Amino acid sequence: MASFAVFEIEDQAALIALWTECKLTRPWNDPVKDIAFAMQNPNSTILVGKIKSRLVASAMVGHDGHRGVLYYVAVSPSHQQQGVGAALMQAAEDWLKAKGVWKINVLVRDDNLDALGFYTALGFELNAVISLGKRLA
Repeated sequence: MASFAVFEIEDQAALIALWTECKLTRPWNDPVKDIAFAMQNPNSTILVGKIKSRLVASAMVGHDGHRGVLYYVAVSPSHQQQGVGAALMQAAEDWLKAKGVWKINVLVRDDNLDALGFYTALGFELNAVISLGKRLA
């Protein structure tokens, strides 16, 4: 099983490779900038899962003092369906609980049916809300 810890900068190339492998990167998001931003704030972190020193999972976890949010949730395709994702989500929930956060939100692209099934199996429910966004840069 994977062991989970806070991201260390020496794992940056492996982390970006995982995000790329899991098709989480987008041309308008610079993963190096996203990593730096998450790691410089006490209200966010990146948790990584390793098996035999190989980085196989990640979750960027943050909160606004009220709700937790997850981004870049990834499990290497070669390690999916083995409990790594559920353990990763538990590690993220534990991090948030330690910060006093009592609710968690996760954003999923509406065409990502595998992810929707995964989160539903973990007890997440569809919220009757619409998420709006606006780029500031």
